[in-house]
Amino acid sequence: MPLRRMMARMTVAAALAGLLGAAGTAGAETAARADTLPEAGPWQATGSYLVSSLFQNQGLATVRTSGGGSYLWYDGNVVPPATVAAGWNHVGDPDSIRGYVAEPYQSGAAVPTAKMFRIWKPVPFAQPVDFTHRLAAGEAMNNSFSAISPDAQWLVSGEWDTESRLLIFPMPLINPVAQDPAQDLPLTGRILLDTPVTKVQGCDFRTATRLLCSSDDAAAGKPLLQIDLAHKLTGSDVAGHVTTLGRLPLRSACPSDPSGYETEGLDYDHVTGVLRVQVVQPGLCVALTTVWEFRHR
Repeated sequence: MPLRRMMARMTVAAALAGLLGAAGTAGAETAARADTLPEAGPWQATGSYLVSSLFQNQGLATVRTSGGGSYLWYDGNVVPPATVAAGWNHVGDPDSIRGYVAEPYQSGAAVPTAKMFRIWKPVPFAQPVDFTHRLAAGEAMNNSFSAISPDAQWLVSGEWDTESRLLIFPMPLINPVAQDPAQDLPLTGRILLDTPVTKVQGCDFRTATRLLCSSDDAAAGKPLLQIDLAHKLTGSDVAGHVTTLGRLPLRSACPSDPSGYETEGLDYDHVTGVLRVQVVQPGLCVALTTVWEFRHR
């Protein structure tokens, strides 16, 4: 069960923090001293904690259950062997809505022709349902993140490197257009960005017309981005205005310039208003990923 695996992974992270005591101590001090906590534009950090870079570094999502509870879902570098055998060797930043979880996978083929979204139904979990999308002309094989629109009808994903668009798909199992996993998941539209973005690792909707995104662009200092849409998603093309809010915090007991860190997934919890962003630590501390928690000022 994914929830049990998630709990086990937290134990792994705690063990790693113990082995790398300096890094663990630095993280604890950062969380404890409010006067030293960094900012990313209008987002004020409220603390941080450490997780395993092996099992929890690629992304995270707040999952809310029908009973009113919630927990954090993590994805990491380790991909289930059966999934690798099926041709999918990398998972990006997931997202969740109404108890559903959408995981973005990319192909390990020498010449990729498709990408895949794995959809988990609300608990109690059954087997996941895999929806495959055949690459359109000019579409990159990368599948860096999933971001589900607040009305649960649309799934936004990113490609890689420097891009001037994000991709729009119907949300599998919820949108009536995407009910059959045997059918190709169609690309229905694009978010056309007025400013190119580089190495976006994760995005999440804050409102129906605003996304928050984490970028691993070292030249820009690993920024937090905001994308404002001309209107809420309908599945067709829509214009998106990009704003750089500020640099994400890069702190570790293993100091490095920005290129030594790797910004990863992002999660916005609509109920609590907490924004979480992951940053893999550099050098000898690479086994640990810092999860920074922010609130809007």
